[in-house]
Amino acid sequence: MDRKQKRVILIGKSMAGKTTLCQYINNEDLKYHKTQTVQVINGSMIDTPGEYLERTYLRGALTVSATDADLIILVQQANEDGTMFPPGYSSTFAKPCIGVVTKSDLAGEKQIEDAKKYLKNAGAGKVFVTSSYEGTGFEDLLEFLSSTER
Repeated sequence: MDRKQKRVILIGKSMAGKTTLCQYINNEDLKYHKTQTVQVINGSMIDTPGEYLERTYLRGALTVSATDADLIILVQQANEDGTMFPPGYSSTFAKPCIGVVTKSDLAGEKQIEDAKKYLKNAGAGKVFVTSSYEGTGFEDLLEFLSSTER
């Protein structure tokens, strides 16, 4: 059976770990670079600049970029105070949405729980907690991304 790979879009603040998440999922070397424009990686991942979320006048670019995606991934850094995602944000896209908490190795349990709550409030169905530094939390995420059902 030939399965078309899901195309996902990663949305989150600058420095939230979107590009590193892409690199980890694609088994690439982890090396930081500032994402300046929307980038399609391996034909299946759309990486977006954090400024598109941080500046309300640029948020329309996220809506347009997400039209090619099958799944929205909201990315929240574990040790970030507060969030840029308004309640119900995922309804903007009318597509399935999950959340990924990144950099869990830098946060305490309460911070991780808060990050999960922010993502749930924004409309993420499932939330995964990861650390690219420690390589933790990716098995469930990768299994979800490769499954045929959402």
